[in-house]
Order: sequence, then C-alpha cells, then structure tokens
Amino acid sequence: MSNPSQERESSIGLLPFPHYRLSRLQEKHGRRPVLATFNLVNGAVSIALISTLALITQEALIFPSLGATAFILFYVPLAEPASPRNTLIGHLTGAIAGFLSLAIFGLLDAPSAVANGVDGARVGAAALSLGACGGLMILLHSPHPPAGATALIVSLGLMPHPGQLPILIAGVVLLVVQAFIMNRLAGIPYPLWRSR
Repeated sequence: MSNPSQERESSIGLLPFPHYRLSRLQEKHGRRPVLATFNLVNGAVSIALISTLALITQEALIFPSLGATAFILFYVPLAEPASPRNTLIGHLTGAIAGFLSLAIFGLLDAPSAVANGVDGARVGAAALSLGACGGLMILLHSPHPPAGATALIVSLGLMPHPGQLPILIAGVVLLVVQAFIMNRLAGIPYPLWRSR
C-alpha cells in the first residue's frame, strides 16, 4: 500500500531526479541539516542572481527585505505568507504605504534618514508606513511580514521615488519565480499564486 503524501509528492513538481527531493534527502540525512542546506543554497543563489541583475542593469532590484522574503520562501514555502500572492501584494502594499507616508509628511524630495538623520516628520512617516502596511495586508488577506521592512525602507528615504516601484516589484517577482522553480524542483508543491 502506497503512502498518499508520497504519491502526491511524486505527481507534483518539475524534478527529473526524484532522489534529490527534500523528503528523500531528509529521510537519509535528517530534517534540520537538509532544510539548512536548502535555505543556504537557495537564499544565496536567489540574492546573488538578483544582485547580479541589479549590477548589470544598475537598477535597485535588490533591497534588504528581500533577504527575509527569501528565508520564508525556502524555509516555510507552503505557509500562506510565503505564497506568491502574499509576497507580491505584501511588498506592493509596503512600498505604496511608504510612498504615501513620504508624501503626507512632505518628504518625497528630502534626503534619506541615513544621510540626514531622523526628525519628527521622518518618525511620523516611518510609523504611518508600517502601521498602514500591516493594516492593509490584514484587510487584503495577504500577510507577508518582510513587507513591513519594505514600508520602512521607502519611508526612511532609501527608495524615495515612486518611479522605483516597478523596479522594486521586479525584484520581488524575480525572487518568487526563482522560489517557484527551486521549490518545485525539490518536490515541494509551491503554489502558482495562493496557498491551499
């Protein structure tokens, strides 16, 4: 009698070499070392690819909150916050909340908090951006915790121009595509859009 989860696993994914599936590797080497190695390799490869594209294009495709996103996408890929839907909507929400907060506090053309220090307007923008991001993600049923860092990155003036939004989202899309491919190759039924 076959195991239903093994049947489901064998029918899902792109992996031509079943002995590289995470479940098989975990049986042989243990869960923790395999997950640690999977996260190490995929986190490094993901960020290296996006950073290389940023270097080639000279666009800000890479930003700090992608590191936390990469960790979630490879450590708990089937969790709702790791789904492509939540990842994309979350970062978009964070960026928009950040830009709106900059506009509300008159900081669209101001130097970043790193260059100029923090003042009352910057405190207000940072607080509003994070609060708005969290509230909107809940209302949109799309929690993705690293998006809070995206809201702060924008509201602290590290990516202060609305024209950077498509570039920021392109970095997120690249990471999600890479996560989809690598998770599926590992035999993990990473969703196309939304977690089940």
